[in-house]
Amino acid sequence: MHPNALRVQGALRAAGGGAEVVELSGSTRTAVEAAAAIGVEVGQIAKSLVFVVDGEPVVAVLSGVDRLDAEKLRRLRGGHRVERADADTVRAATGFPIGGVSPVGHDVPVVVDAGLAAYDVVWAAAGTPHAVYSTTFDELVALSGGEVGDVRVDPAASRG
Repeated sequence: MHPNALRVQGALRAAGGGAEVVELSGSTRTAVEAAAAIGVEVGQIAKSLVFVVDGEPVVAVLSGVDRLDAEKLRRLRGGHRVERADADTVRAATGFPIGGVSPVGHDVPVVVDAGLAAYDVVWAAAGTPHAVYSTTFDELVALSGGEVGDVRVDPAASRG
């Protein structure tokens, strides 16, 4: 198993979780690729996006079908400025590459979008673009130490 996947597996165990990291031959770099590789709906993919709020990285976890509303994230975190992290910032903050950022296994604050609660089972990245684990919304929040909030673009607004 890749060292990053082992790190995530260790973090899951240390936090009391029973999830098992699975390495797949297909890419899980994007939510669409992950859903296809696993055989689930895109909405069940818990994608982890790294943003920087007032100079501090934050991992936002939301459903693969949703887009992040940066203004909502800024307000939730009580910040003044928010921007998407570049690849170097993502790796420096989390130790993971883009496409493999896990909600666990790092010291970056995590915000979990409440929209993920609509799914009984969600799949999250496990440190590489080929490693994932399944969990529930409640377990994801507990294992990541995440703050639950509404940070997605309003689905009604995105329909036009």
